[in-house]
Amino acid sequence: MSLLTLNDKIYVAGASGMVGNALCKFLIKKGFKEENNKLLKSTKKNLDLRNYSLVNKWFEINKPDIVIIAAAKVGGIIANRDYPVEFLLDNLKIQNNLIEAAFNFKVKRLLFLGSSCIYPKFSQQPIKEGYLLQGHLESSNQCYALAKIAGIKLCEAYRKQYNFDTISLMPTNLYGPHDNYHIKNSHVMASLIRKFHEAKINNIKKVVCWGTGKPLREFLYVEDFAEACFKVLTKWEPNKYNSTIDNDGFPLNWINVGSKFEISIKELANKIANEIGYEGQIIWDTNMPDGTPRKKLDNKFINKLDWEATTNLDIGIKKTYLSFKNELNSNKLRNIT
Repeated sequence: MSLLTLNDKIYVAGASGMVGNALCKFLIKKGFKEENNKLLKSTKKNLDLRNYSLVNKWFEINKPDIVIIAAAKVGGIIANRDYPVEFLLDNLKIQNNLIEAAFNFKVKRLLFLGSSCIYPKFSQQPIKEGYLLQGHLESSNQCYALAKIAGIKLCEAYRKQYNFDTISLMPTNLYGPHDNYHIKNSHVMASLIRKFHEAKINNIKKVVCWGTGKPLREFLYVEDFAEACFKVLTKWEPNKYNSTIDNDGFPLNWINVGSKFEISIKELANKIANEIGYEGQIIWDTNMPDGTPRKKLDNKFINKLDWEATTNLDIGIKKTYLSFKNELNSNKLRNIT
């Protein structure tokens, strides 16, 4: 097993997204830069990750040592409901192409980024890694979850059959700079920031939010998550850290990454409204879905690697809103319409 070193070339697939951007920013601080050919990037514009031949050609030319799969088709409840084919098929193509190419071109370590939505809708709380496939998925994002589960299991299969050093992280709800603020397809944090910002500047007296506001969610600032990714690449060896054992006696090769910042959606909406300075009425549209009632991850294993989330939710919201305004003013905001 070969852990990440400063001599390695790291490829961040999905570098232009929220997670990819935070990862690149963190890696640059650690000395991995495009100028010294230690940081390799690809975006939708320069490489279609759904095309296997293009992905293979890219690996043949660039020869990365470490691969981080941060590329994915993502979105909130409504996007998952309206585009199930794309959420399943696009994500399967992206991750399968990258994992297979990484193995074929002898990448020494691969990190696949999943999602907490892989776990059962009514899972016991806090959710342990071993609870995967122990119950029904939340129907509103089932196709996305199935794709992520397939990615985890493909990585697990490569490790078992070929001893390919694949590891996976399951982050809780991520938020931060460079998020997707699409009016329908964004996640809850980005969606609420956009709604309350536009309501304030347009003097709108009422803001309609989806669902009952009762579900509990755990939130993790994306820069904290980038640090967790670096930590596992440099320190985690599944066979040596008392990982949960599966039914076949193998250690699981995925770890949860959560935080201690859990809050109801209604409380979150109030926090964001207060940060933005919106003083109008908040209406809850109970005809819209709530999703999973609670998702609180068990973070025991990632904490053993001397990592925990440090960005307080109030501070994270403040930073995220400031980033939103800066991106909006500079016309760099992604997916606003």
